[in-house]
Amino acid sequence: MTLVAASRLLGQGGLTGPGWVEVAGERIVAWGEGTPPGVPDQAVDGLVAPGYVDVHCHGGGGASFGDDRAAIEQVVATHRAHGTTTMVGSLVTGTIEDLERAVTVMARAVGDGVIAGIHLEGPWLSVAYKGAHPAERLRDPDIAEVDRLLAAGHGTVRMVTIAAERTGAAAAVAHLAAAGVMAAVGHTGAEYDATRAAIAAGARGATHLYNGMPDILHRTPGPALALLEDDRVWLELVADGHHVHPALIAYTMAAHPDRVVLVTDAMQAAGYRDGDYILGELPVEVRDGIAHVAGTTTIAGSTLTLDRAVRTAIGAGVDPEIALAAATSHPADYLGLPDVGRIAPGTWADLVVLDGGYNVQAVMHRGTWLPPSPQGD
Repeated sequence: MTLVAASRLLGQGGLTGPGWVEVAGERIVAWGEGTPPGVPDQAVDGLVAPGYVDVHCHGGGGASFGDDRAAIEQVVATHRAHGTTTMVGSLVTGTIEDLERAVTVMARAVGDGVIAGIHLEGPWLSVAYKGAHPAERLRDPDIAEVDRLLAAGHGTVRMVTIAAERTGAAAAVAHLAAAGVMAAVGHTGAEYDATRAAIAAGARGATHLYNGMPDILHRTPGPALALLEDDRVWLELVADGHHVHPALIAYTMAAHPDRVVLVTDAMQAAGYRDGDYILGELPVEVRDGIAHVAGTTTIAGSTLTLDRAVRTAIGAGVDPEIALAAATSHPADYLGLPDVGRIAPGTWADLVVLDGGYNVQAVMHRGTWLPPSPQGD
């Protein structure tokens, strides 16, 4: 048993003053507010929160999901050092054959507990709002192709992004929902009514809301309004200050405090350095921490880590409790990950220690502190 006392705690009831967490092996067995029920093994002068959960991430540390096992582990290690203890690996558009191979590799990593699932961001996306996806690979969803990739994952594909205006989109969304896979609307030029039809068919996610979709206009409100107004839809935000203006981050999170999910949409340069990269099949330039498709102004993912996303949201005026929930319990609920994102008996012992500026001081993953660990009194 390990008993950890903290000066602040993000428990099931929200942010508290002093609190404690008891860990046995890889699981949390108890927690509480106030004085711990014994002499703590470690006393933390900071905020103890659940480990962060990133459900939309393509890479980091110079590596990408979908390459080999070593690359997957490099991405995970990079983000874990920034407090993210649970990750879903995202794949960009490629050929069905290439995606099938990548899903097969990643499915083994899911089985071994390295990542929590797979997200297919493409190839069933809009050409007009393709972002960093190769236009020649984009296509209408075909149920046989969808099933081929789901089969390659053996139940590990947790989310698929689809453009709602694509022919067959509503049928594909319904098919995914019936299979227990989160269907998210994104990289889409869909009109308002087409987006509502996708939601009616079972879509419950908004892939990086506001990005990869048209602006809300008074006569053509488009997909964003339809996604915002339906309380069944989870709203992803890339809170790096570049993808979405801080004022809009703050407004969206204040208006929908129980539905926003902070994601990184990170590519290889996250936690790494500026330079020239390849995202899927496209060359990407990273300068001053901002990624663009080479020679264009098109944003190509981010170099974000979730700890910075939380700080960006709080810096924009978001209540810290809402910002932290958007990086912990909300993404866990979004993709149905019951053992993470909360400090509760039976969940994995994944914790992050934050200082007063919400900077990561220490990380526990499944009961083991990553160096450096907090010092006991």
